[in-house]
Amino acid sequence: MSIRTPIARVRGLGSARSGTGHFWHQRLTALANVPLTIAFVVILVSLLGRGHATVVQTLGSPLVGILMFLFIGSVTYHMKIGMQVIIEDYVHDETWKFAAIIANIFFAIAVAACCAYALLKISIGV
Repeated sequence: MSIRTPIARVRGLGSARSGTGHFWHQRLTALANVPLTIAFVVILVSLLGRGHATVVQTLGSPLVGILMFLFIGSVTYHMKIGMQVIIEDYVHDETWKFAAIIANIFFAIAVAACCAYALLKISIGV
């Protein structure tokens, strides 16, 4: 038998008031990823076996470039949210949790930046 009140037993274990936002962001990015992934696969398959000049010309077109940037942004943000939820659920030590969440953010930014740089380098020769 505990002499603690029910509110004292759950203090600090309740909602952080950000779960709903993560839930909706993850669902919206998943929804956006469906047509963007289909477009990515179609573009990738159409470029198989083509020469470098054709790839540069295709990726240099505004529509394909915009689709690729949207794909990069949506997929990396979706990845970041998903990994953050896993970290929050399974890492129990607060120090390690904080470090893992920070590392997750930097990793997602690094992946997006590398992909965006590669796309810019191929498409317009930056």
